[in-house]
Amino acid sequence: MANPNKPNWASIGEWAISFAKDWENAKSEKSEGHNFIQAFLRVFGHTSNVGEFEKPVTTPDGRTNYIDFYWKDKIAIEMKSRGKRLDRAFEQLSHYMECLPEGETPPNLWMVSDFEHIYIYDNSTKQETYFKTNKLRKHIKYFAALIGEEPEPIHSDKGAVDLKATAKMNKLFEALQDRHYKGHELEIYLARLLFCLFADDTGIFPQNTFYNYILASSEKGTDLDARLNQLFQDLNEPLDERVPNPYLSDRVDPSHFRHINGGLFEKQIRHATFDKKMRLTLLECLEFDWSMINPAIFGSMFQGVMDTDHRREIGAHYTTEENIKKLIDPLFMNELRKEFNSIKKKANQKALSEFHNKLANLKFLDPACGCGNFLIIAYRELRELELEVVREEFRLTKGNAHQLLNIETHFKVNVDQFYGIEILSWPCQIAKTGMWLMDHLCNMEASEEFGKHFARIPLEKGAEIRCANAHRIDWEELVPKNQLSYILGNPPFIGYSNQSHEQKEDILLTCLDEKSKPIKNIGKIDYVAAWYYRASKYIQGTQIRVAFVSTNSITQGEQVAAVWKPLFDMFGIHIDFAYRTFKWSNEAKGKAAVHCVIIGFSTVEGIEKVIYDDVSAKASAININPYLVDAKNIWIENRRAPICKVPEMISGNRPADGGHLIIEDKDLQGFIKADPLSKKYIKRFMMGDEFINNKKRWCLWLVGVAPSELKKMPEVMRRVIACRKDRQNAPDVGRRKLASTPTLFREQIVPSHYLAIPVVSSERREYIPMGYLGKVTVLGNSMFVIPTATLYHFGILTSSVHMAWMRAVCGRLELRYSYSKGIVYNNFPWPEAKDKQQEEIEKLAQGILDARALFPKSSLADLYDPLTMPRELLRTHHALDSAVMKLYGFAMGMSEPEIVAELMERYQALVIDTGK
Repeated sequence: MANPNKPNWASIGEWAISFAKDWENAKSEKSEGHNFIQAFLRVFGHTSNVGEFEKPVTTPDGRTNYIDFYWKDKIAIEMKSRGKRLDRAFEQLSHYMECLPEGETPPNLWMVSDFEHIYIYDNSTKQETYFKTNKLRKHIKYFAALIGEEPEPIHSDKGAVDLKATAKMNKLFEALQDRHYKGHELEIYLARLLFCLFADDTGIFPQNTFYNYILASSEKGTDLDARLNQLFQDLNEPLDERVPNPYLSDRVDPSHFRHINGGLFEKQIRHATFDKKMRLTLLECLEFDWSMINPAIFGSMFQGVMDTDHRREIGAHYTTEENIKKLIDPLFMNELRKEFNSIKKKANQKALSEFHNKLANLKFLDPACGCGNFLIIAYRELRELELEVVREEFRLTKGNAHQLLNIETHFKVNVDQFYGIEILSWPCQIAKTGMWLMDHLCNMEASEEFGKHFARIPLEKGAEIRCANAHRIDWEELVPKNQLSYILGNPPFIGYSNQSHEQKEDILLTCLDEKSKPIKNIGKIDYVAAWYYRASKYIQGTQIRVAFVSTNSITQGEQVAAVWKPLFDMFGIHIDFAYRTFKWSNEAKGKAAVHCVIIGFSTVEGIEKVIYDDVSAKASAININPYLVDAKNIWIENRRAPICKVPEMISGNRPADGGHLIIEDKDLQGFIKADPLSKKYIKRFMMGDEFINNKKRWCLWLVGVAPSELKKMPEVMRRVIACRKDRQNAPDVGRRKLASTPTLFREQIVPSHYLAIPVVSSERREYIPMGYLGKVTVLGNSMFVIPTATLYHFGILTSSVHMAWMRAVCGRLELRYSYSKGIVYNNFPWPEAKDKQQEEIEKLAQGILDARALFPKSSLADLYDPLTMPRELLRTHHALDSAVMKLYGFAMGMSEPEIVAELMERYQALVIDTGK
């Protein structure tokens, strides 16, 4: 074959296939290295004279060594015999690069190989990758510099590789959609293509079989639809029952397309029309090495068809493997690994066999499985543990695994142990396909381990994925509860205001009390709570354990009592483990931004309870309550008045004006100039943001202004008219009633001196900034006001004790604290203090105000930023904290969870004592 001076990528791909075939079973001693390198260079249209074999380099100690092949500014190659360690070969090549003559820059591309594998390193980006030589065609563009082109970046990061595959698949998805191929047929079509792409790189089909089949199609793509549909029909039938495939060329053996079965290729669907561009897109997908892809991310490949609004509508949050393992490890894997290690340590063959059978009989249900991420990762983890079990079985029996005729009989865990429910059809298809592909990867690993081919093809078993609304079917029809071991997953999170009519109906049908009536405050709970109810009811009388990822809102504020009290009272569940609030990242493009908790629960007794703040920070607990604190189960419900004898807290003034009574600072002077009489009716206006960041905003405060005075102010009147119009057109009745008083805020509360507390504050701050203001400032409704608060009250509220309580029971906006009077303030158990003790707290509280006053140009945001908080202020806060701890009788070394647990005990005692 005569290579052109600069071959195209199609030709290079063909030569790479030939190269792989030639060297697959060839001699692979070090002496053959030159021949291997020469053949490798021919793939890219070069002869060996472009570089230098055995390039000498001199080491610092004066010895001469030789680089197997060196092409200045292009590539350096070092060869080793088959089976030799490539890490050591790379260390050797790296050392040679350091020994190049002074002034000579090493090439960017370094390569080492043992004939069977190729490792490449980009010296400019410090990225690396490793692949089998028979996969060279999939990686040829990393070597683009050899033909004078910009190389494709090497990705060491597995996540980057997954995203690259996702981008390729989405490109094909969008191309098919553009040709009006949509709906359920498109979902099936792409699942089939995905299977074939994966099969071509993982040994289900011999390497490049599917690639050659597509490559043989018309360059215009006109026959590709018929070609693919014929292939899909073939894959659904045994070889001896197929009609001859007219599209098979001499390059493709019909037997290479094995009978797949499993229902994936069973349904007849209409042809998808292709053109030249789409054919090239499919070939681009075939350039990628799909054996490198984790089947758990297949769902994110199809997320491109769902825009952000639709994802939010169904509550979809695609999940990283790291976060999935946060759930499955404490739910079952940690316990199973511990049991296996105990058996292994005792070398008990009978116990090992019983444990293996136990693994094969476990059953799992994800009742909101989406694309199957949790099921796929759970299956892989279980198979990895089974591989260890089989390895140990052979060790104990002193068997020789490499003499086995059939290793399949030794692997008992299978995909039919896994069940899912999903409301949308396309994720069901992807979940089932992803499970098959993960099964095949696990079988490949077993094959490599024991040196025997192991593949469950044709597909005889599959995960049972039911397309249905999980709240409208009986879960026992899918899997009887006396057979199930674990329930797990990531159900949709949707706040009540964002729920569809059907989702509200789901909650009404599911979240019922003992009298089959909707639970109290049902209109305030998140959609995810419905899965907690269904699961709690389902597991009655069983040993089933459950764990769900959930929005953190169900462990905060008003939702805690609404969601959890009926579950504890009616079903007798308890929390086994929990991850406190963390940011939930995912595998999908346009990541859904959510803040989550993980909660494991059951009715099983004797389980060691654990609370995690992250993977490495965990603590054993006696009892985990729904606030995810090691304390008794209590229910802090919305309270209208404080449970202790302290001043009442009230909300700030809601403008309810459409912005017409508010004046931005940049507009103030212009407004006064246009309407000079308005100046005496303008007050400083503060919402939480203005209070914390010392921003300036203003408002028209027209309380008590005479009508005749108003009419002398045309700009003010224009704003008043606009406010009335906004209120008249408001959707709710209450606001429309305010149209009769368009000069006023909904409330008109401006005490002469008061304590101000922002509703929302950053979770980064150790203390919520709060402070005193006067009647010259109007506080908005994102602030709370305590009109008669003394320095003593300020001191207790700004202490670390109150902050611990607030962090445990408040609601959250993302991770930010959302303070409330009904939950946080009114339920807070205040300490008993004598006059002298109160005076001490007041003195220390004044010290905090004095410390702030030392920095008059700094905002509260500046003063309470953990990175910039002045030492003087921090010292006074710590002094106050110590005094308040002492007042409560708390030991100085108590942790925040311990403080919260003690406060909850006191709260419960107050509820009993007061009868409130």
